[in-house]
Amino acid sequence: MKRLTTLFVGSLLMALAVTQSAATKNPRGHHHRGHQQHAVFVQTNEPAGNRIVVFDRARNGQLAQAGTYATGGNGGVAAPGDEPDHLASQGSLVYDWRHSLLIAVNAGSDTVSTFKVRGDRLRLTGVVPSGGAFPASVAVSGNLVYVLNSGGPGTLQGYVIRGHRLRALSGSTTSLGLSNTDPPNFLTSPGQVGFTPDGGKLIVTTKASGSNIVVYRVRGDGRLASPVVNASATPVPFAFTFGPRGRLVSGEAMQSVLTTYAINGNGSLADPQSVSDGQAALCWVVRARGYYYVANTMSNTLSAYRISQSGTPTLLSGVAAVTETGPIDLAASGPYLYGQTGAAGTLDEYRVHRDGTLEKIGVITGLPVGQEGIATN
Repeated sequence: MKRLTTLFVGSLLMALAVTQSAATKNPRGHHHRGHQQHAVFVQTNEPAGNRIVVFDRARNGQLAQAGTYATGGNGGVAAPGDEPDHLASQGSLVYDWRHSLLIAVNAGSDTVSTFKVRGDRLRLTGVVPSGGAFPASVAVSGNLVYVLNSGGPGTLQGYVIRGHRLRALSGSTTSLGLSNTDPPNFLTSPGQVGFTPDGGKLIVTTKASGSNIVVYRVRGDGRLASPVVNASATPVPFAFTFGPRGRLVSGEAMQSVLTTYAINGNGSLADPQSVSDGQAALCWVVRARGYYYVANTMSNTLSAYRISQSGTPTLLSGVAAVTETGPIDLAASGPYLYGQTGAAGTLDEYRVHRDGTLEKIGVITGLPVGQEGIATN
């Protein structure tokens, strides 16, 4: 009898241990929204108070709102104010996976906000001056951050990440020498700042002053060397990402062209290869599932490209998807693509198939007109 009792108690304890282990591995409630939660972050960019809206991504790619967080600053509107893209930039909201940090620009109050991210929950950790006028784009590499201010002469301001906050890097402020107003005109403001994949160079696209792509070598102390100014292959370089072998992949708006470039060690660009999508105002570009998708603001469409190992772009579909009015910023999360529309105030949801085709799986309405900035974790 004693032996049976011992066996029963032992079995009961084992069952409780298994149950406890299962509860730990498959938690619910608060813990269900932990580090493994896939989320999409959208910046509302409202002049009366900027916010971040967080969405949970379900397994089928559809989104459900999980919370809204004030940035502690104001959104901005580029002149003349009636265009779909109020910030006229890519990278205004950036997620840094190394530090679980979300960085947002407040173009209307010339500040930058940081949030500690835990799954689909945010905690505001700091609001710092942007180092210029109308901050519009952010780049992160390791512990180094640069913010692009597109108003007035245009400036780059460096920061170091310390404890989920940004600390200004002394002596890092760099002027682009532009002649924009504050706020800038959306046609002449610089489009994006970004680090090369190895972090050794910083790139800025400028739509005015000759339509240039400016490349800086990043010194060991995080400050920037003298710029190398490259004329873009076609006018109005806007947004960019990177392709095979670290090639620059640039969306060039005037002729609605996607161009790839080799980046030389000295900062010069070479071997431009360009293909038009046959649409109007190709501005934003993002990589998803090995393909490259662009938003055509004046056509209300997305286009799809493939880029070979040698850097040659091939247009897969000029109209990969029809969007709501005024498609702007894009972000990818696994096999899904999400696109903001600045004029309609929607978030479009797409499934990216293995052949590069897009399937629209939903539309989220009710976001503010003029929203801009999207990121995923």
